[in-house]
Amino acid sequence: MRVASNKVRDLLAFFHSELQNLYSTNEINELAYRVFEHYLHFSREDLKRKLDENVNQSELILIYDSAKKLATAEPLQYVLGETYFYKFPFFVNKHVLIPRPETEELVELIYKENKNKSLSILDLGTGSGCIPISLKCLIPNSKVEGCDISEDALIVAKRNTERNKVDVHFFKSDILNLESGLTHYDIIVSNPPYIKQSEANQIHDNVKKHEPHLALFVDGNDPIIFYKKIIDFSTTHLNSKGKLYFELNPLTSEEVKAYAQSKNIFSEIILMKDMSGNIRFLKAVKS
Repeated sequence: MRVASNKVRDLLAFFHSELQNLYSTNEINELAYRVFEHYLHFSREDLKRKLDENVNQSELILIYDSAKKLATAEPLQYVLGETYFYKFPFFVNKHVLIPRPETEELVELIYKENKNKSLSILDLGTGSGCIPISLKCLIPNSKVEGCDISEDALIVAKRNTERNKVDVHFFKSDILNLESGLTHYDIIVSNPPYIKQSEANQIHDNVKKHEPHLALFVDGNDPIIFYKKIIDFSTTHLNSKGKLYFELNPLTSEEVKAYAQSKNIFSEIILMKDMSGNIRFLKAVKS
């Protein structure tokens, strides 16, 4: 279907014709609103009141292209090139995961337990930089760093420090081969790849087809290999009384906890649930 005219009404009709096989009517209305809000700064009331108004040709093209991309199951955040995480704006693209609500819960947990302190914080597998940048915004006296194996992800993360006007140091490193020369930290946090390849058929197409597999899936026979490497790293790079925080796959949470216990360096190891009731986080305090 082509857009019948430049009228807002016809553009909305175009959205519904393109997306009806993927989304419900309410979902399409929400997607359309988000696109109009982004490109035309429409409020929800504007979208209702201005149905018979025309958009200009360049605006029509932007909205048309957005509908076409959404019709391929491309996530809205990639279509718009941005999202919000813990109330802060972040650029996102195909090189980084779209930040999840569960990860916001992880940031909230760290903030509540460590606010008004001056800390050294390291985020391993930083992606868009949403965790360390948010923590720097929330705990501004802290020295915050993040690393990732992907150069493309680091470019996005560095752009996000500029967007949020914070000083976070990013560097390239592989979690499976972390440099021994790194300093010591009060907090080490990570949301590493944790989806097993055997679970791939349970992942929605808009995630599996568009988000970076490097950040999603664990290769090989050991689904908690990243957690093990970070726990090993923490034995020598986490300060006494320092804290290790993980976002977890509920299916392997007990395995991660057992490995942490086996190191005999933590005085406290706690598994915690997310708002959906799934075991999602681990906190460990070094002796």
